[in-house]
Amino acid sequence: FAQFGSDLDKATQAQLTRGERMVELLKQEQYVPMPVEKQVIAIFAGTQGHLDDLPVEAVRRFETEFLAFVDKDYPEVPHNIRQTKDLSDEDARRLEEAVRAFKATFKA
Repeated sequence: FAQFGSDLDKATQAQLTRGERMVELLKQEQYVPMPVEKQVIAIFAGTQGHLDDLPVEAVRRFETEFLAFVDKDYPEVPHNIRQTKDLSDEDARRLEEAVRAFKATFKA
């Protein structure tokens, strides 16, 4: 796909760009599965476009540091996801707030 990048419309290019970041985001170390609530939080950040402006090579570091930030500053969100097995509208709002706050300090 990369060789045809200049021939693609902007929407298709954006979709491929997001896909690259999602692939990085979904990688897990062998025999070290990520808890579901952390997967939900990471996938939320990726699918909402918060990683689109990051270099691909910064995505894994962003994920690690962002999840630690959420655990420290928004511990109720992973707790609620773990307990209810759902991402409520309120928790989604908190995650939006968390991503904005974290990205203000993250250096790619």
